[in-house]
Amino acid sequence: MPTIYVARSAALLKWAGDVGLGKHIYKVGVTDGDPADIVAKGWAGEADWKLLKAQDSGGLGEEEALERIGKRVKPVDPGYYPKLKGATGVFRVDEASVQRSLIMSLAMSGEDEKKGLKVKPVDFADFLIKNALS
Repeated sequence: MPTIYVARSAALLKWAGDVGLGKHIYKVGVTDGDPADIVAKGWAGEADWKLLKAQDSGGLGEEEALERIGKRVKPVDPGYYPKLKGATGVFRVDEASVQRSLIMSLAMSGEDEKKGLKVKPVDFADFLIKNALS
């Protein structure tokens, strides 16, 4: 059963901030195995990747998932940034987009929207997975 996962690396976030990509860089992928094993191997020469969220992909393949996310979120080109070492599925996520999505889902569920809503890394993972599956 394919599983979609989202991971992030503190070292890659630091590098992304230094080169002007911002601090919200996430790796998305789809695997048939255990996502924790794949994340532990790491990408882009970094070994500190942490699994944020994993969910059943409903039969969705990695290529199609990345294409769907790429329609709404800017992918980071591994050819332009040699640091990525060919890693695909790395996305630069805009915090405002995640905040809007979170506020909209709160409003649709009837919950009161909180002022100064703080977006957490898991919210970014939810946003990416939701965009892949919709």
